[in-house]
Amino acid sequence: MAKIVKKDEAPTLDNLRQRLDMLDDRLDNIDSMVSAVIERVMSQPLTVTASCPHCNRGFEVALIGVRKPKP
Repeated sequence: MAKIVKKDEAPTLDNLRQRLDMLDDRLDNIDSMVSAVIERVMSQPLTVTASCPHCNRGFEVALIGVRKPKP
């Protein structure tokens, strides 16, 4: 776990390295989750239903993906 640095204290190089590593891990986790959602969406149709905030009329947007063969 990263050491808490006080406002009047300058962060050390090790502290910055730890924080960058934690950020990198979080970004990797987000990338994995987004990739999993995209794979799931691409394998089946997805319909988004919304309504216009001005006229309150409903509309649907259908997304249909095609899975590409792996090389």
